Amino acid sequence: MGITIQDMRTRPLRDLRISVTDRCNFRCVYCMPKEVFGRDFAFVPQNRLLTFEEIARLARIFIDHGVRKIRLTGGEPLVRRDLPRLIAMLAAIPGLDDLTLTTNGSLLAKQARALKEAGLRRVTVSLDSLDDAVFMAMNDVDFPVERVLEGIDAAAAAGLTPIKVNMVVKRGLNDGNILDMARHFRGTGHVLRFIEYMDVGTTNGWRLDDVLPAAETVRTINAEFPLEPLDSNYPGEVANRYRYRDGAGEIGLIASVTRPFCGDCTRARLSPEGALYTCLFATVGHDFRALLREGRSDEEIGARVRSLWGKRDDRYSELRSSETIGLPKVEMSYIGG
Repeated sequence: MGITIQDMRTRPLRDLRISVTDRCNFRCVYCMPKEVFGRDFAFVPQNRLLTFEEIARLARIFIDHGVRKIRLTGGEPLVRRDLPRLIAMLAAIPGLDDLTLTTNGSLLAKQARALKEAGLRRVTVSLDSLDDAVFMAMNDVDFPVERVLEGIDAAAAAGLTPIKVNMVVKRGLNDGNILDMARHFRGTGHVLRFIEYMDVGTTNGWRLDDVLPAAETVRTINAEFPLEPLDSNYPGEVANRYRYRDGAGEIGLIASVTRPFCGDCTRARLSPEGALYTCLFATVGHDFRALLREGRSDEEIGARVRSLWGKRDDRYSELRSSETIGLPKVEMSYIGG
């Protein structure tokens, strides 16, 4: 089952998030604002993307070093052509316990069954409001809520469960929709998760004043639907879990700003062109595509994994302060959330 490696803070490597494309059909204001990612934006050209075979080879090496969960991200991963073929390749690797995908849901209704048949276990769907006007203002391409809900229904019908629904909450934009989201997803079996607006990358104009603390979200929901805290499902889980006291399911709070969870972070991130990032807020990536295309052996590539993870000391969210403002961080649309 491979080896276990730890970083300088004794955090093991357990999760690998693989961004299969930096392209997306949305222009969400907190991730890929249209004024930056416009028609002339230079996305990664096809020949610089990792091939599916290269992704699968790296995944196998990371699994040999302790990774047990892989999440496919983007950009929007479902815009990458023939994605079920990659999923089938990854699902066949011994030692992988969980294979999941995060999507904006826009293409999910058409692809859910093929994804499941290829070996995908679960999906997480981003949905920031049930109000069309608010949702369209946030995705900035006039995409309607109903089509995302159709994607969620298709994923449930295909067995890609339990489904998680992620809502990024930005004060003054969609914080008034928290209760509507809670009401809608209570009792569905889906897990609604509220994510504090984060300072990922350098293009989304993040300000601390725009962050709605997770504690306020809990108070808002608890006032109508009493909640009680739950234990984590596993070490390193990012969400603080709560369940409805009446048994109607659970919610999660991802509070990177007000409740940093760097202390037990077990995640590495691989960019579409094969750069490894050891933190969502990293300023530098490490080129693995070159190792692959130079003909390096699995052992040589594994040694690089061990070296980089062994030197890892990232804890950006614990250090977040005036000293971190303005750092040239990698964009979330490039390495996934």
